[in-house]
Formats: sequence, C-alpha cells, structure tokens
Amino acid sequence: MRRIIVVIIVFLSLYSCDEVLSKEEYEKINWTAREASISPKDSLESGKSYLSVYSQIYSYSQHKMYSLTAMISIRNTSVTDSIYLSKVDYFDTHGALLKTYITKPVYLKPMETLDIIIDEVDDTGGTGGNFIFDWQIPKKCPEPIFEGVMTSTSGQQGLSFLTQAKRID
Repeated sequence: MRRIIVVIIVFLSLYSCDEVLSKEEYEKINWTAREASISPKDSLESGKSYLSVYSQIYSYSQHKMYSLTAMISIRNTSVTDSIYLSKVDYFDTHGALLKTYITKPVYLKPMETLDIIIDEVDDTGGTGGNFIFDWQIPKKCPEPIFEGVMTSTSGQQGLSFLTQAKRID
C-alpha cells in the first residue's frame, strides 16, 4: 500500500511540473466578430506602427537561447471613439511573414485592449520578431498604443520586459 501511495505522489508531482498549454487552450480573439465597414467618407487618419517582439533571447552566449512568452497589447486610448486596424502582420528575425492576423478591418471600442499571445514554445519569431500594424483613427483621436510584454519563469527565476511600438508612417 505504501508503495502505491509513493508511486501516485511521484506521478502527480511529475505531471504537475510538466504542464504546457497547447495553442488551442489560449483564448483567441474572434477577429471575424470585430469586422468593421470603413467608408472613404469616414475621413479617418491612417498610420502604421512597428513593434519589436522577442520569442527568444540569448543567455550566457550566442549559442544558448532562452524562450519567452510574448503578449502583444493593442490599446485604444480614446474614451469616445472606436479605432480600426486594417492589417496586423507578424514577421520573424529574417523578415519572413509568419502570420497575417486580419484580412478585413476590425474595430476596437473606446478604451478597449486586445491581446495577442505568442506562446513560449513558439520560437518561430526568434530574437528579432516584429509586428506591423496598419490603423485608422477619427480626426483628433489619440493614436493607438502597441506594446509587447515578454515574460518567462523558470524555477525560482523570472524575467520580463516591455517593448513599445514606433510609428513608421
């Protein structure tokens, strides 16, 4: 009986330490439900922003990599106006397009935030991954904010840092 209890405890300990969520377990944004119709007469101002994102960073040397979870935060800073995204593309270190998140314009309500999660086991972005956001806002509306929060915890060690987008157009 004692041996069975020990085996069960060891099994549960190993199982709980090795928990990794699959991509399907993360909440995903339903981009289709957010589709917006933008008319040329809406007289929106357009812009484009670049955000650096790190799926991996170097540790100790260029030969040892440390994987990170990246949360891409898309924020509408207006308290009165909706804003629109017309394109969200994710590129890897070498500039290859990894994913296009939207193909039709989508909206963010006033003061709304959307998050895109790049899982820690997804290292396809590498050390120089990046996003390009094409957006539209009403005149006199504050520009959206795009941030990347990279995190990782391993044992008793934790690491986190933030990147902020730069307007490029």
